[in-house]
Amino acid sequence: MTAGGRALQLTRASYGVVLVMAPGLVIYLATGRFPSRRARRVAQVLGARHLAQAAVTAFVPLPDVFALGAAVDTAHAASMVLLAAADRAARPATLADALAESALAAAGFSCGRGAGT
Repeated sequence: MTAGGRALQLTRASYGVVLVMAPGLVIYLATGRFPSRRARRVAQVLGARHLAQAAVTAFVPLPDVFALGAAVDTAHAASMVLLAAADRAARPATLADALAESALAAAGFSCGRGAGT
C-alpha cells in the first residue's frame, strides 16, 4: 500500500472517531450553530461509516477498494449538495460535510489509481 493510502485510512479513521465521540463539537465548529440531537445522531452514524470504510481499506488495500470507497464518498457529497439546496437551515452543515466528503473522494480516487503502481 502507498503512503497516500495509509494517510487516507488514518485521516478517515480519525474523522470517524471524532464524529462518533464528539458530533456536536464537529458540527458546531463547522457551522457555528449548536446541532439538534438528530443532527448529532446522523453525524455519529456517518462517523461509524467512515470507521468501517477505513477498516475495509486497511484489510483489503486494493486500488479497486479505494476507488469503490471514493465512489461512495462522491455519492454522499452529491446527496449533501442536494440537501443543501432543499433545506436552507441545514445548508451550513450539509455543505461542510459535502466538502469533507469531496476531499475524501478525491484522495480515494487518487489511491485507487496510484495504489497499484
